Amino acid sequence: MNTLTVLCLMGLALPGAASAACPELLDHRFNSLQGKALDMCQFSGKVVLVVNTASYCGNTPQYKGLEALYRKYQAQGLVVVGFPANDFGGQEPGTNDQIKDFCQFTYDVRFPLVEKTHVVGADANAVFGKLGKLTGQVPEWNFHKYLVARDGKRAFSFAARSQPEGSELVARLEALLVEKP
Repeated sequence: MNTLTVLCLMGLALPGAASAACPELLDHRFNSLQGKALDMCQFSGKVVLVVNTASYCGNTPQYKGLEALYRKYQAQGLVVVGFPANDFGGQEPGTNDQIKDFCQFTYDVRFPLVEKTHVVGADANAVFGKLGKLTGQVPEWNFHKYLVARDGKRAFSFAARSQPEGSELVARLEALLVEKP
């Protein structure tokens, strides 16, 4: 690991310098639901499943499938990152603490979740903005999924209705996991 990569992972690299060690798509920082800094660069070289989530949606039980994928494939290089958003139907009205407690106590979610954010429109966070442009698809509802390749330059979009354990998503995930970082 070179010095620039170490500095990026520590959050100490100069602005713009991180992009040399971190794909542009992942070169963003958020706060986790626990209030800690979450640097997406730490996921460089991994397959990243990015999902917009909501606590009061018909798709909310997908948390169970997302957590199962995370636990099954984490050792092979998968990370799931949840982005709680209240952009669709007001289905994520709670505070960050309420969201954290709901995810932990209802679904035993262990994968990273960022603080509540926006995933569509002019206020969409940078990751969702870039994923929408890269794939040509933006979320139309809660639990839209983007599967990002290890190189951080390719992404695949899965509509909210597609289940985390669905054959199409799992096949794409397994194909990406066998690729070299």
